[in-house]
Amino acid sequence: MVGALNESQCNNEERRHCISACMPVMYGWNPSQECCRFIREADIECACAGVTPVVAALIDINRLIKVVEWCGRSVQHHYKCG
Repeated sequence: MVGALNESQCNNEERRHCISACMPVMYGWNPSQECCRFIREADIECACAGVTPVVAALIDINRLIKVVEWCGRSVQHHYKCG
């Protein structure tokens, strides 16, 4: 992808705030307004840069897609993150 960001160009502080705001989702809660704001404004390449194989094993991808869509953002079919 032309112009894609690498992890060193991403705002890690912003990523940490997003993780903190969205952590309750991991425990079955619906996303908060703050979590949804981060999801809507996130740079997808930066978000995916933080998805290691260990993180990917912990995430229910179907739940993640539902949360992203709940927050008003679409997910491309067969998009691979991490």
